[in-house]
Amino acid sequence: MNDNNSFVPHRFASTTLDVLNPTRSVIVDMIMVQLLSMVNVMLMIILFKGGTMSSGSLSYYVLGLFLCVMMLSGVYARITR
Repeated sequence: MNDNNSFVPHRFASTTLDVLNPTRSVIVDMIMVQLLSMVNVMLMIILFKGGTMSSGSLSYYVLGLFLCVMMLSGVYARITR
C-alpha cells in the first residue's frame, strides 16, 4: 500500500504543473519566438514572391512586417528594462 495516499506520482504532478503553469520568462520567450518567426516568414514571402504579387498584397505584407517588428521591439524593450 502507498504510504502517502496520493493518486498521482510526485514527478508526474510536478511536470504537469511546470507545463501548465509556465514562468513569465517562458511566456515572453514564446512570444519573442512567434514574432521572430512571423518576421522571417513575411521577409521570405516578400523576397521570393514579391515580384509576382500584386501591389495591394505586397503592401499588406510590408505593413504586417512593420507591425511585427514594432511589436518585437516593444517586447524586447520591456525585457531589457
